[in-house]
Amino acid sequence: MIKAVCFDFFNTLAYFDPPRDKTYAHIANELGVDSTPEGVAEALPVADAYWRTENFKAPIRQREQEGKIAVYKEYGIRILAGTNATPDQALQMLVKAFSTGFVFKAFKDALPALKLVKDKKLTAGLISNVGQEIDSYCTDLGFDLYLDFKVTSFEVGYDKPRPEIFHLALARAGAKADEAVYIGDQYDQDILGARAVGMKAVLIDRNHTSKKYDCPVITTLLQVADYI
Repeated sequence: MIKAVCFDFFNTLAYFDPPRDKTYAHIANELGVDSTPEGVAEALPVADAYWRTENFKAPIRQREQEGKIAVYKEYGIRILAGTNATPDQALQMLVKAFSTGFVFKAFKDALPALKLVKDKKLTAGLISNVGQEIDSYCTDLGFDLYLDFKVTSFEVGYDKPRPEIFHLALARAGAKADEAVYIGDQYDQDILGARAVGMKAVLIDRNHTSKKYDCPVITTLLQVADYI
């Protein structure tokens, strides 16, 4: 019997507006870098993992200016992996993008899906690689009204798919692994990570890709009802 339903945050419950892949690629092109949204989208998970790893070592915002700039340049170069970008161009891209600003917005099915879980008297949780700002994001988007707990890689010190982040979530949910369902959009991080500790895992594929997966696949969070 299912007792807990856990959700990923980024690209499962919420998304960046404007889209980072299109924004970074457009700015990079203006700077003379041959970049595409598809290439940026493929590189972003690796770049974001680098950023989180650096933050685990020491908060980037608290570092000396020289060290901070070095991390930003490396982060930008990783976003533009496979292109002819220089570190200075990568830094310029980030400065311009950050001056425009990104905000998280909730997918239209996010709040209804969270409400559905709570209406069924189940525990609702969040397991995310998003950093320490997760509390304010969830408050602003209205998710806190339905979430019983949140677990992040920043708190645990490891990114998904490491088992530690899933084990802590199960402990907070008060559920055994086979009593919990996890929903995320990344096969390697979310599905493999959850299944490795014995949780049921469901992939959300909002873009209806033609890829074949060896796990349940949904295209809207409201289909979570089929698994609880």
